[in-house]
Amino acid sequence: MAEDPGRGARRADGRDETETERADRRWQEIMQEIRVAQTGVQILLGFLLTVVFTPHFQGLGTTDRTIYVVTVVLGSVATGALIGPVAFHRIVAGRRLKPQAVVWASRLVFTGLLLLLATLTSALLLVLRVATNDSYVPWLVTGVLAWYLVCWFALPLWVRSRYTHGD
Repeated sequence: MAEDPGRGARRADGRDETETERADRRWQEIMQEIRVAQTGVQILLGFLLTVVFTPHFQGLGTTDRTIYVVTVVLGSVATGALIGPVAFHRIVAGRRLKPQAVVWASRLVFTGLLLLLATLTSALLLVLRVATNDSYVPWLVTGVLAWYLVCWFALPLWVRSRYTHGD
């Protein structure tokens, strides 16, 4: 069978797609990933933004207020990083920059996930400090952070190294 000149050569992963098709596919994958992460960070940020207006907030000590401010700022910048690819796409759309947009969107999403990790950890620290005020809170937060790191980074990296052959 003759190779279609408009098609890319079959790659090692078995896909028969052009660079443009690959960029389109990867863009759709990134958008799906963003939908999951963005929803969580936006809901968390929404709740955080209302806390300052509650009567209980006025009774927080300096440390807890500082943790709150850090958490709100982290949630805000995480939201920015996770929404960034949408704005990026709007600005470069139609300029034949999809492969570059995919690379930059991927970087923004990864940054957003790191910031989301920090936001969740900080929010958990604040909530547990206010709810319990006990000395075991740092241990609980460290345990949850370790779990996030295993689920989000260690396991995928292990699978990638175990099942990637010669790429």
